Amino acid sequence: MLIREADAADWDAIWPFFHEIAAAGETFVYPLDLSKEQGRAWWMKSEAPGRTVVAVDGDHGVVGTAHMNTNRAGNGSHIGTASFMVDPAHAGRGIGRALCEYVIEWARETGYRGIVFNAVVETNTAAVELYRKLGFSVLGTVPEGFKHPEKGYVGLHMMHLPLTVG
Repeated sequence: MLIREADAADWDAIWPFFHEIAAAGETFVYPLDLSKEQGRAWWMKSEAPGRTVVAVDGDHGVVGTAHMNTNRAGNGSHIGTASFMVDPAHAGRGIGRALCEYVIEWARETGYRGIVFNAVVETNTAAVELYRKLGFSVLGTVPEGFKHPEKGYVGLHMMHLPLTVG
């Protein structure tokens, strides 16, 4: 599997699984009815230091994607953030882990002092477990911060990984 910078042509490969995941309403705080163009504007980062990458797996093509950027401007610009999507048809193959490790390395190389994920749905247990294994901790949880389509109101975690010591 290769992780590389996404280009404009990759959006057509990302959109089908992006749309499936966003419309399911189980893991992202996106509107359920995002159009293809709205999704592109939200996902495809083009202004540095932000960037969007894709995971490409041989004959399968694009199987996952991540976008990363500065979490806040000004005096908060030393903390990075990211989001990840893996094509459900390719889940469980380590793609999410590879993308997250890529983001951690990108954040270190870019000089961020930490990474924060602002909105990790607590029922997305695979993501929460992965982030914990990679060193993230839950800073706090907004009770009933997410309206899951099947489970009702569930917590929304803020997760953090420090990249500096001391």
